[in-house]
Amino acid sequence: MKLGVNSVLFKGVDAKTAFKAIKAAGYDGVELSAIQGMCEHLVLDAWETQAPLIKAAAKEAGVELLSMEVASLDEARLTKAFAAAQYLGIPVVNVGPGGKSDVEEDIQASIATLTARAELAAKYGVMLCCKAHVNSAIYSTPTTLRAMEEIKLDSFGVDMDPSHIHRAGEKPEDALASVVSRMGHVHIRDCKGPGPSPGAPADQACGRGEINLYGYFKALVDAGYEGPVCLEVIGPEQTLQQAQAIASESYGYMNACLKMLGAR
Repeated sequence: MKLGVNSVLFKGVDAKTAFKAIKAAGYDGVELSAIQGMCEHLVLDAWETQAPLIKAAAKEAGVELLSMEVASLDEARLTKAFAAAQYLGIPVVNVGPGGKSDVEEDIQASIATLTARAELAAKYGVMLCCKAHVNSAIYSTPTTLRAMEEIKLDSFGVDMDPSHIHRAGEKPEDALASVVSRMGHVHIRDCKGPGPSPGAPADQACGRGEINLYGYFKALVDAGYEGPVCLEVIGPEQTLQQAQAIASESYGYMNACLKMLGAR
């Protein structure tokens, strides 16, 4: 199990600086943010020019490129993302499901779109992962299970984010067992309260909120999960020092949990 940080936490600095800070905090790797309008450490419209620079920056910092987050389901953007991921050796591209919760037409449309995008991902040797997301068509374990049942492609996987499952009123440490067979990625953060927001960036640091993250890591270890686990902290832009503090605190918590479980 490899620990990483989504570079969106370091959106106030360039990719090279972010990678070095993530390495200094102890992490194995990086989830590269390519989220238009939020954080584009890789600008997909210019990926052919930027990708060699990203590869060199990762090598210099000594971090592995574990995954990429695009969020959008737009076919043109994901085609560029899959091509960039193939070049960079990134195995997983993460998206959200879109749509609105508890609207049958929306979950049908989401599953159809995810199926088509996973078929596209397969052409590039990449896995498309989608997570249950607050207020979206897929937002809970039952809706995730429906997507798993209907999308039978090996190039489709689940990005299991405990903070969204927590905000759906479930216990992530219990929910994990039913979806782990298709999990290709984990977004991790803590959460205070029932949402819809996960809280201020500092309160998303692992160990500061209400989620039983030790129990979640135990469930991961017990299930034999070996994919990436990437800290994803969203919200207002942080200074480099603030982002470094959140990353470091979260690494200490996660690393301690995994050591106690004999998994690190």
